[in-house]
Amino acid sequence: MAWDEWEQLKSAAEERPSVGTQLNQAPAGPGGTGPGSGDLIVNQDDLGAVGHEAFILHSGLSKGADLAGAGMDQHGAGSTLRASSELSAHNFALGSALSTALTMWDSSLKTLLQACAHISNQLDYTKALHAGDDAKVAASLTGGDGGAESSSKINDYFK
Repeated sequence: MAWDEWEQLKSAAEERPSVGTQLNQAPAGPGGTGPGSGDLIVNQDDLGAVGHEAFILHSGLSKGADLAGAGMDQHGAGSTLRASSELSAHNFALGSALSTALTMWDSSLKTLLQACAHISNQLDYTKALHAGDDAKVAASLTGGDGGAESSSKINDYFK
């Protein structure tokens, strides 16, 4: 085949809409898919890292956020709540608005804390579940001699 003939064939192939020219592999893409990799790759470290970050966020928010005006003073009221009460007692509309803002902040913060806890707990659960599944698969694919199962035996699972 001459070089110019090869170039013409390449140009013609580029002009045609591609339907998928490689059937033996998935195209490389984000998330680790592509030749030599499975459809889904999740490393235990990845799950643990995300779960840990959610736990750190939850802990930081729990300690640092002014949950319901929590910065308690000697009278048992948070600074925000106390300011709202004082302003309302002196007929300032800002007192009511501050109380509403505090209520909304408290509700939103509780929702965010719940979401962080859910993410952390779910990823811990998922990590443990997949580790158990991996162990079951490894045990089922172990041959009688303790080594790897033969490819013909594995092929029988797909029939």
